[in-house]
Amino acid sequence: MEGLAGFILAALALTGSPGPANLSLAATGAAFGPRRGMLYSAGIIAGLLLVMLLSGSSLAGIALAQPGVAPLVTALVVAYFLYLAFRIATAPPLVEDAGEGKAPSFAAGLTLSLVNPKGYAAMASLFSGFVLVRGAVLSDAAAKTALLLAIVTAVNAIWLLAGAALTRAFRNRRANRAINLVFAALLLVSLVWALPG
Repeated sequence: MEGLAGFILAALALTGSPGPANLSLAATGAAFGPRRGMLYSAGIIAGLLLVMLLSGSSLAGIALAQPGVAPLVTALVVAYFLYLAFRIATAPPLVEDAGEGKAPSFAAGLTLSLVNPKGYAAMASLFSGFVLVRGAVLSDAAAKTALLLAIVTAVNAIWLLAGAALTRAFRNRRANRAINLVFAALLLVSLVWALPG
Protein backbone atom coordinates (compact mmCIF):
# COMPACT_ATOMS: atom_id res chain seq x y z
CA MET A 1 0.00 0.00 0.00
CA GLU A 2 1.29 3.40 -0.94
CA GLY A 3 1.34 6.18 1.63
CA LEU A 4 0.29 3.86 4.45
CA ALA A 5 2.63 5.25 7.12
CA GLY A 6 1.74 8.84 6.29
CA PHE A 7 -1.97 8.04 6.32
CA ILE A 8 -1.75 6.31 9.71
CA LEU A 9 0.24 9.17 11.24
CA ALA A 10 -2.17 11.78 9.86
CA ALA A 11 -5.16 9.73 11.01
CA LEU A 12 -3.74 9.43 14.53
CA ALA A 13 -3.04 13.15 14.67
CA LEU A 14 -6.45 14.17 13.31
CA THR A 15 -8.59 11.68 15.21
CA GLY A 16 -6.56 11.59 18.41
CA SER A 17 -6.13 15.31 19.03
CA PRO A 18 -8.46 17.06 21.48
CA GLY A 19 -11.70 17.94 19.77
CA PRO A 20 -15.41 17.79 20.54
CA ALA A 21 -15.75 14.00 20.21
CA ASN A 22 -12.60 13.12 22.15
CA LEU A 23 -13.24 15.60 24.94
CA SER A 24 -16.83 14.39 25.26
CA LEU A 25 -15.52 10.81 25.52
CA ALA A 26 -13.08 11.79 28.26
CA ALA A 27 -15.86 13.68 30.02
CA THR A 28 -18.16 10.66 29.70
CA GLY A 29 -15.44 8.42 31.13
CA ALA A 30 -14.94 10.86 34.00
CA ALA A 31 -18.63 11.34 34.72
CA PHE A 32 -20.00 7.84 34.12
CA GLY A 33 -17.04 5.44 33.88
CA PRO A 34 -15.68 3.58 30.84
CA ARG A 35 -18.18 0.71 30.91
CA ARG A 36 -21.19 3.05 30.81
CA GLY A 37 -19.50 5.12 28.09
CA MET A 38 -18.96 2.23 25.64
CA LEU A 39 -22.35 2.59 23.96
CA TYR A 40 -21.74 6.32 23.48
CA SER A 41 -18.32 5.53 21.95
CA ALA A 42 -19.94 3.01 19.59
CA GLY A 43 -22.36 5.73 18.48
CA ILE A 44 -19.49 8.10 17.77
CA ILE A 45 -17.79 5.42 15.67
CA ALA A 46 -20.99 4.66 13.73
CA GLY A 47 -21.54 8.37 13.14
CA LEU A 48 -17.98 8.79 11.96
CA LEU A 49 -18.53 6.00 9.45
CA LEU A 50 -21.44 8.02 8.03
CA VAL A 51 -19.24 11.15 8.03
CA MET A 52 -16.64 9.20 6.02
CA LEU A 53 -19.29 8.29 3.47
CA LEU A 54 -20.59 11.86 3.27
CA SER A 55 -17.12 13.40 3.07
CA GLY A 56 -15.73 10.82 0.68
CA SER A 57 -18.66 11.27 -1.70
CA SER A 58 -18.68 15.11 -1.38
CA LEU A 59 -22.37 15.06 -0.37
CA ALA A 60 -21.69 17.09 2.77
CA GLY A 61 -19.99 19.86 0.77
CA ILE A 62 -22.81 19.96 -1.77
CA ALA A 63 -25.47 20.19 0.95
CA LEU A 64 -23.66 22.94 2.87
CA ALA A 65 -23.20 24.96 -0.31
CA GLN A 66 -26.98 25.44 -0.59
CA PRO A 67 -28.19 28.93 0.46
CA GLY A 68 -29.16 29.15 4.12
CA VAL A 69 -28.10 25.60 5.02
CA ALA A 70 -24.71 26.38 6.61
CA PRO A 71 -26.04 28.91 9.18
CA LEU A 72 -28.89 26.57 10.13
CA VAL A 73 -26.51 23.64 10.56
CA THR A 74 -24.14 25.80 12.63
CA ALA A 75 -27.00 26.85 14.95
CA LEU A 76 -28.05 23.22 15.41
CA VAL A 77 -24.45 22.18 16.12
CA VAL A 78 -24.03 24.89 18.77
CA ALA A 79 -27.35 23.96 20.42
CA TYR A 80 -26.43 20.29 20.56
CA PHE A 81 -23.00 20.98 22.04
CA LEU A 82 -24.50 23.27 24.68
CA TYR A 83 -26.88 20.45 25.64
CA LEU A 84 -24.05 17.91 25.76
CA ALA A 85 -21.85 20.22 27.88
CA PHE A 86 -24.77 20.75 30.27
CA ARG A 87 -25.25 16.97 30.63
CA ILE A 88 -21.56 16.50 31.40
CA ALA A 89 -21.36 19.43 33.82
CA THR A 90 -24.39 18.27 35.80
CA ALA A 91 -23.54 14.55 35.87
CA PRO A 92 -23.16 13.11 39.37
CA PRO A 93 -19.54 12.43 40.33
CA LEU A 94 -18.43 8.93 39.32
CA VAL A 95 -17.65 7.78 42.84
CA GLU A 96 -21.13 8.79 44.01
CA ASP A 97 -23.14 7.66 41.03
CA ALA A 98 -25.52 4.93 42.04
CA GLY A 99 -27.15 4.62 38.65
CA GLU A 100 -29.04 7.92 39.01
CA GLY A 101 -27.31 9.70 36.15
CA LYS A 102 -28.02 8.59 32.62
CA ALA A 103 -24.86 8.16 30.53
CA PRO A 104 -24.92 9.50 26.96
CA SER A 105 -26.52 6.99 24.60
CA PHE A 106 -25.56 5.44 21.27
CA ALA A 107 -27.87 7.97 19.58
CA ALA A 108 -26.08 10.83 21.36
CA GLY A 109 -22.72 9.59 20.07
CA LEU A 110 -24.10 9.16 16.56
CA THR A 111 -25.53 12.68 16.66
CA LEU A 112 -22.27 14.12 17.96
CA SER A 113 -20.32 12.64 15.06
CA LEU A 114 -22.84 13.88 12.52
CA VAL A 115 -22.71 17.47 13.82
CA ASN A 116 -18.99 17.61 14.62
CA PRO A 117 -17.26 20.02 12.18
CA LYS A 118 -13.82 18.64 13.05
CA GLY A 119 -14.90 15.17 11.91
CA TYR A 120 -15.90 16.37 8.45
CA ALA A 121 -12.69 18.35 8.02
CA ALA A 122 -10.52 15.44 9.17
CA MET A 123 -12.26 12.86 6.98
CA ALA A 124 -12.20 15.11 3.91
CA SER A 125 -8.49 15.70 4.45
CA LEU A 126 -7.67 12.01 4.91
CA PHE A 127 -9.78 10.79 2.00
CA SER A 128 -8.55 13.42 -0.46
CA GLY A 129 -4.96 13.75 0.73
CA PHE A 130 -3.79 10.15 0.52
CA VAL A 131 -3.87 7.28 -1.96
CA LEU A 132 -3.46 3.82 -0.47
CA VAL A 133 -4.51 1.71 -3.46
CA ARG A 134 -3.60 3.39 -6.75
CA GLY A 135 -5.98 2.98 -9.69
CA ALA A 136 -8.78 1.38 -7.66
CA VAL A 137 -11.06 4.02 -6.17
CA LEU A 138 -13.36 1.62 -4.30
CA SER A 139 -10.48 -0.46 -2.91
CA ASP A 140 -8.72 2.74 -1.85
CA ALA A 141 -11.84 4.03 -0.06
CA ALA A 142 -12.42 0.64 1.60
CA ALA A 143 -8.82 0.47 2.84
CA LYS A 144 -9.01 4.00 4.26
CA THR A 145 -12.34 3.29 5.93
CA ALA A 146 -11.13 0.05 7.53
CA LEU A 147 -7.93 1.67 8.84
CA LEU A 148 -9.79 4.71 10.14
CA LEU A 149 -12.37 2.60 11.95
CA ALA A 150 -9.59 0.64 13.69
CA ILE A 151 -7.72 3.83 14.63
CA VAL A 152 -10.83 5.63 15.85
CA THR A 153 -11.90 2.64 17.95
CA ALA A 154 -8.50 2.61 19.68
CA VAL A 155 -8.43 6.40 20.10
CA ASN A 156 -11.95 6.44 21.56
CA ALA A 157 -11.05 3.75 24.09
CA ILE A 158 -7.97 5.71 25.17
CA TRP A 159 -9.94 8.95 25.69
CA LEU A 160 -12.71 7.14 27.57
CA LEU A 161 -10.23 5.37 29.87
CA ALA A 162 -8.19 8.56 30.37
CA GLY A 163 -11.26 10.42 31.57
CA ALA A 164 -12.18 7.62 33.97
CA ALA A 165 -8.59 7.39 35.27
CA LEU A 166 -8.51 11.12 35.89
CA THR A 167 -11.67 11.18 37.94
CA ARG A 168 -10.62 8.11 39.92
CA ALA A 169 -7.45 9.95 40.88
CA PHE A 170 -9.65 12.35 42.84
CA ARG A 171 -11.84 10.60 45.34
CA ASN A 172 -13.73 13.57 46.75
CA ARG A 173 -16.97 15.11 45.55
CA ARG A 174 -15.59 18.59 44.85
CA ALA A 175 -12.69 17.35 42.74
CA ASN A 176 -14.99 15.14 40.66
CA ARG A 177 -17.44 17.98 40.16
CA ALA A 178 -14.58 20.26 39.09
CA ILE A 179 -13.38 17.68 36.56
CA ASN A 180 -16.87 17.45 35.05
CA LEU A 181 -17.10 21.25 34.81
CA VAL A 182 -13.64 21.52 33.23
CA PHE A 183 -14.49 18.87 30.63
CA ALA A 184 -17.79 20.60 29.83
CA ALA A 185 -15.95 23.91 29.37
CA LEU A 186 -13.24 22.29 27.23
CA LEU A 187 -15.93 20.72 25.06
CA LEU A 188 -17.38 24.16 24.36
CA VAL A 189 -13.92 25.64 23.69
CA SER A 190 -13.16 22.82 21.26
CA LEU A 191 -16.41 23.61 19.44
CA VAL A 192 -15.34 27.24 18.97
CA TRP A 193 -12.05 26.05 17.43
CA ALA A 194 -13.80 23.46 15.24
CA LEU A 195 -16.47 25.73 13.78
CA PRO A 196 -15.59 27.20 10.38
CA GLY A 197 -14.78 30.92 10.14
